[in-house]
Amino acid sequence: QVQLVESGGGLVQAGGSLRVSCAASARTYGIWSMGWFRQAPGKEREFVAAFRWSASNTHYADSVKGRFTISRDNAKDTIYLQMNSLKPEDTAVYYCAAGPSVLNASTVSFWGQGTQVTVSS
Repeated sequence: QVQLVESGGGLVQAGGSLRVSCAASARTYGIWSMGWFRQAPGKEREFVAAFRWSASNTHYADSVKGRFTISRDNAKDTIYLQMNSLKPEDTAVYYCAAGPSVLNASTVSFWGQGTQVTVSS
């Protein structure tokens, strides 16, 4: 069992930046893929970004490519999502995810509780 705890959400103006973090309660490096999803009101949860064991193997949704960067600190079992050039449509609850694959919500094994990101226009 892995517990995931997100932090760092908040309110930011359009064009601004924000970084969210996710700390895992157990070792994830070399075991689980990890990533981020988001869910806006009235919409389905959607994939945002993920990486596998190699930091060079990363995946992003087309809507965030070039603006968001996922990274990890293996020693701390923590991952980050740096969000730049934020847009109002990025407003959502952001969820940390871990599992054998996190490119699709159906294959995620563990979810965090979510952190709210609100981008004002």
